[in-house]
Amino acid sequence: MASVYHINKGVSKPIVFKGLKAQYIAYLAVGLVLLLLGFVLGYLLGAPLFVLLPLVLSLGFALFFFVFRLSHRFGEHGLMKYVAKRGLPSRIVFRSRRVFTGLKYEGGSIGVGVKSV
Repeated sequence: MASVYHINKGVSKPIVFKGLKAQYIAYLAVGLVLLLLGFVLGYLLGAPLFVLLPLVLSLGFALFFFVFRLSHRFGEHGLMKYVAKRGLPSRIVFRSRRVFTGLKYEGGSIGVGVKSV
């Protein structure tokens, strides 16, 4: 007898739409909404349509190109890892030992081989 339960085999897979992975779909959607709002604002302010339309189309093309490039370069979580790694300092400089001498020992171990004074 066949099982009545269906197994979803794509549970841990990222969302993919036309080659865009995960959060890049949202980036593209937000960018397109902003382009639409910019077009509406420019039209309401009286910008000529023959200037506004090519500008919005070229910015839309650049948005598609940039978001697809990011998606293919970094993948699902790569952009977040890249930004996080750039936020780390290259070195930490201590000019005083006061940071370490003011630490209190509270029953647990501070580190290997460290004794309370």
